Amino acid sequence: MIGWFKIVISTLSLFCLMVFSMPSAIARDAAILDVRLWTAPDHTRVVFDLNKSVQYRVFPLSNPDRIVVDLFKSDLKVDRLKLPLPDPAITKVRYGKHEPSTSRFVFVTKEALTSESFLLNPSKDKPYRLVVDFKRKLKQQPKEKDVTVTKDVRGKKTIIIAIDAGHGGEDPGAIGRNGLKEKTVTLAVAKALENAVNGRAGMRAVLTRKGDYYVSLKGRVKRARDAHADMMISIHADAVKQRYVEGASVYTLSDRGATPDKVAAALAAKENAADEVGGAGPFAMDDPLLNMILGDMAKKDSLISAEILAKQVLKDLATVGPIKYEHPKKARFVVLGALEVPSVLVEVDFISNPNREKVLNNKRHQEKLAAALLSASENYLRRQGLLDSENRRADVEVDLGHETVKMEFPCANDCQRVSLLGKPVSLLP
Repeated sequence: MIGWFKIVISTLSLFCLMVFSMPSAIARDAAILDVRLWTAPDHTRVVFDLNKSVQYRVFPLSNPDRIVVDLFKSDLKVDRLKLPLPDPAITKVRYGKHEPSTSRFVFVTKEALTSESFLLNPSKDKPYRLVVDFKRKLKQQPKEKDVTVTKDVRGKKTIIIAIDAGHGGEDPGAIGRNGLKEKTVTLAVAKALENAVNGRAGMRAVLTRKGDYYVSLKGRVKRARDAHADMMISIHADAVKQRYVEGASVYTLSDRGATPDKVAAALAAKENAADEVGGAGPFAMDDPLLNMILGDMAKKDSLISAEILAKQVLKDLATVGPIKYEHPKKARFVVLGALEVPSVLVEVDFISNPNREKVLNNKRHQEKLAAALLSASENYLRRQGLLDSENRRADVEVDLGHETVKMEFPCANDCQRVSLLGKPVSLLP
């Protein structure tokens, strides 16, 4: 009897051991689901998608220069990596099993580089991620703030307009029904606006990002400040569940406290969460030192100026497409946190509307949006006394008798009445 009891106990013990050890064995290794690479002006970012958090290490090697990434207790589930190499930092990558349960990635670099790495928890539709930034050594270049002391041919200070293309890189922003990504639209409009601004005498544009990579919200604010921008426009495209919703809207920073407008508050929460998707640390909007230096009156003046700019942007955008909200809304947008720079966030339309998605993907419409934003900027700057009427331009047709010439022509306060060498000209539509 005792013998049978011992057999039963032994069997049960073995069974329990198997049951409780199976989950740990099955869940032992993390799955590496994908590996992506993004190239920015000052660094290259490599992102590992994971099904769970992992232990890892990153270290450099020399002769030749390499950076090694080891992911412990992991298994690569991708047959072949498709990375856009070579890039300015990395020439090639080798990968495989370094030890039975360790996945090793060896990135061959063009020179000795430093690196930063961090893990991200799941966010929205993103899984666990390991982010490794390869920091490049950039050649010494003039700082953006040096631009602010440049002058045009008349000795006037150059007007700096900071242009922020929302999202980028790991963060696609909203995605339309036909696959158009918000980050693609915002960059296209931003570049069109940059070209338009740089084509104006006495004005210069500074982009917060120039390609498909992510810049933290804190980084965008810093770039506007470093450039000593006179104003800032952050470009976005909205999205909602209702496919029929359309139209542009403009937002300014809510000075303090909760945002009473639920729509604006929800949008701010969505845009402020971009760092979680794009891969950046938390950022406190208010800089205590800056607040002390600026003072309440200076901040109030900047916020009032932003409201004036926002109203002008809405007025000019109405000439190229539908408007969702006739008046600017306020919310606590982190990207508008440069309190000394009058700033607005512009949702150019709803990418979630298939018809508007198609329009937003049209280069000609993107240029029209940029032209409207430029017009609003110039009108605002003139109203603030920062831009002379001499900077105004009109697209005209000049009848020279034997031929008609199309050209851009400077005009005074009334651009509807211009002449060239005493000859009347016709404004182009």
